[in-house]
Amino acid sequence: MAFQKTATVEKYRTHGTDTGSAQVQVAILTANINYLTDHFRAHAKDHHSRQGLLKMVGRRRRLLDYLKRTDLEGYRKIIADLGLRH
Repeated sequence: MAFQKTATVEKYRTHGTDTGSAQVQVAILTANINYLTDHFRAHAKDHHSRQGLLKMVGRRRRLLDYLKRTDLEGYRKIIADLGLRH
């Protein structure tokens, strides 16, 4: 993995031992998606990784929908922090 997962978890966690809340998962998926997007600029024919990217995008969308339903303020905050346009 080409990014620091622990730094991402530290930044977006809600309490000391939080490693799997929806906010943290969305932040990790976004970092992965950004990395793979850059990867495809150099490796356009890497179709296996592209399928994984599409699965990650769908998982992030479902997590964001869940956040919007359950914690609207947290949803707005994570969207603003990550620069997503939803």
